[in-house]
Amino acid sequence: MIEMHNITKYYDNFRALNEITLKVERGEILGLLGPNGAGKTTAMRILTCFLPASSGSATVAGYDVFEDSLEVRRRLGYLPETPPLYHEMTVRAYLNFIGEIRELPGKLREQRINYVSERLGLIENLGRVIGTLSKGYRQRVGLAQALLHNPEVLILDEPTVGLDPNQIIEIRSLIKDLAKDHTIILSTHILPEVSMTCGRVVIINEGEIVAVDSVANLEKNAKVSPSWKIVLKPAAGQQWRDAIDRCESAHISDIKELADAFEFRLELTRNDMFDDLFSSLTSGGAVFREISPARATLEDIFLKLTSSEERKEEA
Repeated sequence: MIEMHNITKYYDNFRALNEITLKVERGEILGLLGPNGAGKTTAMRILTCFLPASSGSATVAGYDVFEDSLEVRRRLGYLPETPPLYHEMTVRAYLNFIGEIRELPGKLREQRINYVSERLGLIENLGRVIGTLSKGYRQRVGLAQALLHNPEVLILDEPTVGLDPNQIIEIRSLIKDLAKDHTIILSTHILPEVSMTCGRVVIINEGEIVAVDSVANLEKNAKVSPSWKIVLKPAAGQQWRDAIDRCESAHISDIKELADAFEFRLELTRNDMFDDLFSSLTSGGAVFREISPARATLEDIFLKLTSSEERKEEA
């Protein structure tokens, strides 16, 4: 449904994308993940015909984004990070205006306005001025304009940025429901968004793709240091933190103080150091209530792949 082959983009002497090659299958929700400035939005703008690439080729639904941009736009819906709304218009007037731009005939236009409004929970707000809506509902209106012409492909750039937790859950549920009828690229830097929504993930950093796989496979095959979830009850007066700090290969994080114990994540650069650390703590009177191997999370993988120092070490 979507293909990019060796896409490179320069802004003067700055290279924003470097030979990006990517394929998205029909009906897939693909997460495009990366830190701010990684090149995600540039890639989206090329696919949506807003920007030309410096080199390479790209197609959407079989049409070349450079040679057949009008056909691409007919088959594509785009929600940029800031939805293109006219705040002084009512929701119905705005969607009708978008329908006219999309050259939808009057009867079909009315049907589509009612359909997307029903699907996105906007029916009761069609008569309201957009500027009076909450940010969550304005985001729904942005999705409605992207869906109005029933495109085969949806490209959503940071669709939940700035929303509260309840609104994020609502928009996430809408996106998953939309995948039944549309191929979706979801561009974001919010890690839980990808884990809970996308079947496959592309991680991009400094204009290059550094990983492509399912979230499950990325977590399973991640080459990160071994780590454990620990619940430790130290002896009275025991300086357990000092004992861990003396172990050069050990690092602890996510520390939580419980009633009479501490929960934390322990990371070691070498597996064989665990026995020595265990003996050191227990000989001082500490009791281990829980030792659970911790799988690498998407956050661990993201930080590893987008850290300049880590990438230099691997190179």
